[in-house]
Amino acid sequence: MPSSTIIRPIARQDFDQWLPLWDGYNAFYGRSGETALASEITAMTWSRFFDAYEPMHALVAESEGQLFGLVHYLFHRSTTAISPNCYLQDLFTTEASRGKGIGRALIEGVYERAQADGSGRVYWLTHETNHTAMKLYDKVGERSGFIVYRKMF
Repeated sequence: MPSSTIIRPIARQDFDQWLPLWDGYNAFYGRSGETALASEITAMTWSRFFDAYEPMHALVAESEGQLFGLVHYLFHRSTTAISPNCYLQDLFTTEASRGKGIGRALIEGVYERAQADGSGRVYWLTHETNHTAMKLYDKVGERSGFIVYRKMF
């Protein structure tokens, strides 16, 4: 990771640099073109980061005024723990910054905030074909063995 890189909370003035990262993340998962997220979803996601009543947060990786990575996370209650869980929902870095420790630094940034907020666990999901990311995830976390089921409405 470049020595001038900082991991910090997102700020309102970051929108113009956050949006291409968000679009890149969504394109990676096939949400672009005709399958792109509605602009209302992007607008709501952005607004939630700055709403004190929302449990959703964002960190960015920055160097010399340029953003090149993001991570979004949220806190929620659980029936099996007193402390809240932290769900790391989105993680993305620019292609040029991959393999330089940025993803790890963003995950560790979430770990720090989760611990500071009293969370007992950070967890996340990835697609079974995301082998590159899983190389990192196997180093910074442990596989739970759970399989995800869902039903879309």
